[in-house]
Amino acid sequence: MQTQKSLNELTHIIIGAAIEVHKELGPGLLESVYEKCMIHVLTEEGFNVSSQQTVPVFFRGIHIDCDLRFDILVDDSIVVEIKAVKELQPIHEAQLLTYLKLLEMPKGILINFNCTNIFREGQKTFVTKLYELLPRGY
Repeated sequence: MQTQKSLNELTHIIIGAAIEVHKELGPGLLESVYEKCMIHVLTEEGFNVSSQQTVPVFFRGIHIDCDLRFDILVDDSIVVEIKAVKELQPIHEAQLLTYLKLLEMPKGILINFNCTNIFREGQKTFVTKLYELLPRGY
């Protein structure tokens, strides 16, 4: 059963994996390279990881086939959106928040690998109302 505590612990592990990838590769590569490396690290650590899966979009009760895809989903609970941009923009945050809404996920992490320090400036975490409904799990 997911709890706020378990999702917070998983968040720390995902950010740690991003730091590990960033330390080894550095900035300046394509998002797809960082994505594949993140998948490798998280899978190696035993997590269930899926990537580039279609996000279902329903509009006025009809499923719209628009080939919208998320970057990474870890343990069917945290969406990870990978960027390699000069700086994160509000549209990147909006994109992740929309994925969380459409996928009905409690938490998401936006990671920008084009930075000097992932922990300080290269990541932002977002929660939805679903997160608040989870037990704290002390």
